[in-house]
Amino acid sequence: MAFSACLPQDIVKKLIQQSQEAKKQAYCPYSKFRVGAALLTLENHVFTGCNVENACYNLGICAERNAMAKAVSEGCKVFKAIAIASDMNDQFISPCGGCRQFMREFGTNWDVFLTKPDGSYLEKTVDELLPISFGPAELLTEKLPE
Repeated sequence: MAFSACLPQDIVKKLIQQSQEAKKQAYCPYSKFRVGAALLTLENHVFTGCNVENACYNLGICAERNAMAKAVSEGCKVFKAIAIASDMNDQFISPCGGCRQFMREFGTNWDVFLTKPDGSYLEKTVDELLPISFGPAELLTEKLPE
């Protein structure tokens, strides 16, 4: 059960800075497209992640999923926000479809900050990025008998 946090500006700014720092650790020898993420938990702990590519392309992991997996592995499953950073100057970085679905696993009403290197950002919720989504509750709905 996550929620939209309405975070204070200083917290948002720090989260964006942490995502930009995480981007510096990206391992992306193939795409040369660095991405960093900083994930804020309900307990105000921040987990960072970067993209990690692989010569077998589909085995790479995105920064957002990297940060969320780190958080879950440490027992955190409720999130307030995530900031995502890249090197794109002309547009805000946006999570891929797989990352949107991965975020959705942990709720629809928490904040996603899409940023540019200058620190400017767009604020969205997971629900805005993945409307009419499929999540854990759908697995509990009544189904046709086999």
